[in-house]
Amino acid sequence: MKTAQSRQKSYYDKRRNPLSFEEGDHVFMRVVPTTGIGWKVGPVAYQMALPPLLSNLHNIFHVSQLRKYISDSSHIIKPDSIQLKYNLTFETLPIRIGDRSVKTLRGKEIALVKVI
Repeated sequence: MKTAQSRQKSYYDKRRNPLSFEEGDHVFMRVVPTTGIGWKVGPVAYQMALPPLLSNLHNIFHVSQLRKYISDSSHIIKPDSIQLKYNLTFETLPIRIGDRSVKTLRGKEIALVKVI
């Protein structure tokens, strides 16, 4: 069992780079959009600088929940243009239908519509 585990660990480690962030770096979180790193709490845990709107969330996250953010001016959205609901979701309205197709799956036809 140990041999199989060590073999799998070596395969995993070959494809995985350890993530580390510095104080002030911006990251994407699975919970909210980009936010700043407050400080490093442990070897794989970071305290985040969350906006006041999200003060009810726990602000310490594991490194697996974070992705490095590369700055781009097209990513900036005016905060007043998005209305968040109580459960931290928002509603988007479709602009136009981009493409339509029909896919056959197990004898059934399924309509696929790409909405932009």
